Amino acid sequence: MPASSPRPGVRPSASPGSTRSARLLGGLLIGAGITHFVAPRTFDAMVPRALPGSPRAWTRASGAAELAIGAAVAAPRTRRLGALAAAGLFVAVFPANVKMAADWRDRPLPLRTAALARLPLQVPLVRWALRVHRAAQTERS
Repeated sequence: MPASSPRPGVRPSASPGSTRSARLLGGLLIGAGITHFVAPRTFDAMVPRALPGSPRAWTRASGAAELAIGAAVAAPRTRRLGALAAAGLFVAVFPANVKMAADWRDRPLPLRTAALARLPLQVPLVRWALRVHRAAQTERS
């Protein structure tokens, strides 16, 4: 019996495209999470002043969240919940991206452009996470 044919009682595996997309999203989140710990100053500056506590604490917490969510998205058993958490995270960090764009108005053009480009980028990131969530839900059915 070929490996791709369904067997009674065995769920078909995820399609290669959906698995690849989920792993890529997970890797993106893990990479971003690592960056929070390796180069925290940039992230500290993005923390809105209205939040209680130190910016570094928020940087560490958001980095840890990205690491955990990235790992959850990458793992098939936790992918569905992880992808939903990723969509929520992308929405939650939007105020920090707005703050960064406002704060960087006087920076050199390449930095201003990068800060402004982050704003509309959140939309495809949320949609990507929701697609991974839906694909994981379909694979579990």
